[in-house]
Amino acid sequence: MKRVGFLFEKAFTPEALYQAWEDASAGKRGKRATLDFGRNLASNLDALHTALHNGSYTLQPYKEFQVYEPKERTIFAPAFCDLVVQHAIYKLIYPIFNRTFIDQSYACRKGKGTHAAADYAQAALRSSAPDSYLLQLDIRKFFYSINRAVLRTQIERQIKDVRFVNLMMQFADYGQPVGIPIGNLLSQTYALIYMNPLDHFIKRTLKARRYCRYVDDFVIFGWSRARCTEALAKIEAFIADELHLSLSRHSMHKCKRGLNFVGFRTWRSTRFVRKHSLYTFSQAAKSGDSEAIASCLGHAKRTASLRHMLNILKEIA
Repeated sequence: MKRVGFLFEKAFTPEALYQAWEDASAGKRGKRATLDFGRNLASNLDALHTALHNGSYTLQPYKEFQVYEPKERTIFAPAFCDLVVQHAIYKLIYPIFNRTFIDQSYACRKGKGTHAAADYAQAALRSSAPDSYLLQLDIRKFFYSINRAVLRTQIERQIKDVRFVNLMMQFADYGQPVGIPIGNLLSQTYALIYMNPLDHFIKRTLKARRYCRYVDDFVIFGWSRARCTEALAKIEAFIADELHLSLSRHSMHKCKRGLNFVGFRTWRSTRFVRKHSLYTFSQAAKSGDSEAIASCLGHAKRTASLRHMLNILKEIA
């Protein structure tokens, strides 16, 4: 595939930076950082344009905080002006890399998401023999383990604009020897790029017909136990040698047992939300948190859990 050049000039025109500000502001117009940047929008965008083009642009320090759901993680929130730059980059690189991804890579892509991933997983279960096996795997500390030199090599296979790649890699660095920061807009795309070789290895080399991935959680359906065992060893070797990663866990069992994937407990005939999601919904219902209630119901809309959740609302009302 021919590499793409001259992206720096395209990404950071005054018009592109204004559109990036619009994208970064979407749904955040009431937040202080957005308001502060917007009060002097023209001068702020002009200063950003100048800094980018004369080479003086540097990232501001991240704001760090902890989240504890679904597990404890450190989030690195970028300054608003840096978010604007990320949106300008993202708008150009997403279509370049998206065309290289397999259809069954479901995280952080337009038209994909957890519901589409769950639909595919259930369809794969239904089309697999009940006594055949599935192999589900997960990467150990994925974002914190990404090798940035490997990531840069992957990016340079598609992009030949060195200045643009150098700037992209600034958003992959957060002061640690390895890993990329959770919280950056671009980190989502970097994760897709990084795992893309694994998808192609599983589809092309291992010949997996029924396969899907969501970030670092991936599943192969409908194989014999022996073939799953053989594939496990090959996948472990591939991610160690090519991606410098390791597995945190794996599960190998018959398809008729279903699987726990992308927030759902899924079988051939039915699907439920996870027990923790039901607990979260119950707490939101008791406290009258309408936004959380709507989010939980949206998550459960194509599951057998929805009726139970509606009954909870009726009982509380």
